[in-house]
Amino acid sequence: MDKLDFRKRDRALYAAKAGQWSRLNVPPILTLRIEGQGDPNGPTYARALAALYPLAYGIKFAAKARGADFAVPPLEALWWADDPAAFTTGDRAVWRWAACLRVPDDTAQTALDQARTATLSKRRTTADPEALAEVHLAPLDEGDCLQTLHIGPYTAEAPVLVDLHCVVMPGLGLTFNGPHHEIYLSDPRRVAPGRLKTLLRQPVRPL
Repeated sequence: MDKLDFRKRDRALYAAKAGQWSRLNVPPILTLRIEGQGDPNGPTYARALAALYPLAYGIKFAAKARGADFAVPPLEALWWADDPAAFTTGDRAVWRWAACLRVPDDTAQTALDQARTATLSKRRTTADPEALAEVHLAPLDEGDCLQTLHIGPYTAEAPVLVDLHCVVMPGLGLTFNGPHHEIYLSDPRRVAPGRLKTLLRQPVRPL
């Protein structure tokens, strides 16, 4: 039985060079998604991830049982604010976010419902029932995007985004066409901050 691995099948979506913004067309995908607001180091974001992962693995194990296994891909997050400058100034209180995990395009609502029921039935689950209820299937269609690889701590992303917003996008005659998107290629529990690898992606459109 072949296992679907998004990173291998869709290599261009999970690769970029540090210090260089590349342009790519991102096709529509399906995600598990939960939204919130505030500092990603705070309890609200941790609560969201504690609900997101067991549901993704529940869907995976059910898919494997029917012969359609897939690898749970890296965590992704969409970030937005009324003023995009909030991400270059570090005003985390106004950051809004959606934590996401990609799932196969044919994932049905029934699969999510069954995973939710199974997670709630486990005696040792640490997931918040209310957070589990907030996780939903959401399509994501970004299209034309700019993407780069950031190596280092998340707190060091601001200069990269300033360059994107103030130099790269205006120079190409482009503007924002959706939330800032990050794909976390490294596990911060196992990788030192200076070696973290994060894909930074920005959907764009002509001015």
